[in-house]
Amino acid sequence: MSELIPTPWDKRAFGLETYEIQGLTENLLSSLDGIEGHFTIKVAPTVSKALLHRYGFYYCDTLIEPYCTYETFQPFYDPAVSITESVELAMLTEMCLNTFTYDRFHRDFKIDDEQADQRYVNWLTDLYHSGSVFGLRCNGNAAGFFAYKDGSILLHALSEQYRGKGLAKYFWSEACRALFSYDYHELSSSISAANLAILNVYSKLGFSFRNPVDVYHKVNAPAG
Repeated sequence: MSELIPTPWDKRAFGLETYEIQGLTENLLSSLDGIEGHFTIKVAPTVSKALLHRYGFYYCDTLIEPYCTYETFQPFYDPAVSITESVELAMLTEMCLNTFTYDRFHRDFKIDDEQADQRYVNWLTDLYHSGSVFGLRCNGNAAGFFAYKDGSILLHALSEQYRGKGLAKYFWSEACRALFSYDYHELSSSISAANLAILNVYSKLGFSFRNPVDVYHKVNAPAG
C-alpha cells in the first residue's frame, strides 16, 4: 500500500509497527482497521477532519515551520555561550528525558511518556553518530544540544538549569551561525504551535513561519 509509509525509527521506541499516511481518502482510512500499529497523518488546518474522526483518529498537535535566510537572520551574542562538536552522547541523552512535553507523542494519550522519551533518545543517538549534533556550552559547561541535517534543524534542548532564563536565543544564535557558515542559504525547523517559548526564540532570531499542519494519530493495538 503506497500511501502507508513505515517509520521504523518510531517502531524501535514503541514496540509496534508505526506508519505515516500519505493521503486522506475513505478507502484508505477504512483499510487500516485490519492493520495493527500506530498511524500518523498530517493535514492542512482547513481540511475537514470528519473522516479522521469517523475512523478513530484523534488530534495530537499542530506543527509550523520556522524558516530563515542569512539575510534575515538576527543573532544575539553572549561571550559565555559556545558550541562544540566534541561532546559525550550519554550527557546529551539525559537531556531528552521529560523535555519534549509539547511534542505530539508526549501529547498522545495512548503513548507512555517513557516510550515518547525513548523515541527522542533514539533519534538523538542516530544524529550523534551521523556527526550532526552540536553540544551547547555556557562558561565551558554542558548546557544542551542542537541537532540538524543539512539546513534542517531537527532536535534541540537545554538542560533544566538553563531553561527559562532567556538564554536560548544565544545558544540558537551560535548554532545557526555555524550552519550558515556551511553555506546553507536557508535554515528551517518544525515546532509545535503550542510551544510558545521556542516560537518566540525563533521569532527573535528573524525566522518567519509557514506550512502549518494538524497532526492526527490512531492506534490499533495488538490483539490480546
